[in-house]
Amino acid sequence: MDTKTSHSFSEFKKTKDFLLCVDSDGCVMDTMDIKHKKCFGPCFVAEWQLEKYNDEMLERWNEINLYSMDRGINRYKGLEIILNEINDKYISVEGLEDLRNWVSTTGEFSFSSLEAEIKKTDSPCLKKASNWSKMVNKSIHELDEDELLPFDGVHEILMPAKSLADIAIVSSANPDAVHKEWTKHGLLDVVDILLAQDAGTKSFCIKRLMEFGYDKKHVLMIGDAPGDMSAAEANGVFFFPVLAGREKESWAQLGDIIKKFTSTGLNEQLQKELKEKFIKHLTK
Repeated sequence: MDTKTSHSFSEFKKTKDFLLCVDSDGCVMDTMDIKHKKCFGPCFVAEWQLEKYNDEMLERWNEINLYSMDRGINRYKGLEIILNEINDKYISVEGLEDLRNWVSTTGEFSFSSLEAEIKKTDSPCLKKASNWSKMVNKSIHELDEDELLPFDGVHEILMPAKSLADIAIVSSANPDAVHKEWTKHGLLDVVDILLAQDAGTKSFCIKRLMEFGYDKKHVLMIGDAPGDMSAAEANGVFFFPVLAGREKESWAQLGDIIKKFTSTGLNEQLQKELKEKFIKHLTK
């Protein structure tokens, strides 16, 4: 692991007045589409033996996870959504109620939390969810690294931002994958703390980071999904959306936003406009 980057709250130290919380997949890294289209969806079809409905299952998986207000949802929440639909429209999903219960009650969407629930319930659905998750991670690990690149403009914005604010990765992705991708492209050097799937929800991570003494007006969450916006709103901090399909344009705008944020501050009217533009983009 990179010695300059903390990987837990206990290792982290606040060094600046401002904090940038940055999502990874689909925001900094152009990895979200490829991971869902080549890994998450196909592994889901294989684990639940839905080859008979392959095309419609993959299309629906992508609609939920990439092209709707559920974009960027945690993998297990996305799994619950599509399994509910399958249970209603296609085949009965044994043990689905156990997945529903775990998703609605767990404190963290980590593999260890899922395994603990499996030990308690011996649920066939949770076992399949575990198998699927392992298959997804293996599939992601085997992707061609040359396909997993940062969006244009990311380096040019994040590198100078390091001198203005502490930078935290706040992601719901697999921590090893996030670490590997950011390291490969020289981006981890600007990161003060890496918080991924095993650290807790994005809302929880922002809340814990604010306990280090940041004023809520000095915290900015940067993300591409409604969950990023919700995490920011839950903590009363600013949100900047990276628009799917318009990432280069978004990062160019973000450079100006960060300068304003760390100097004169952002106002509620600008925040309202950014959110409205974001929601319209995902509901068109």
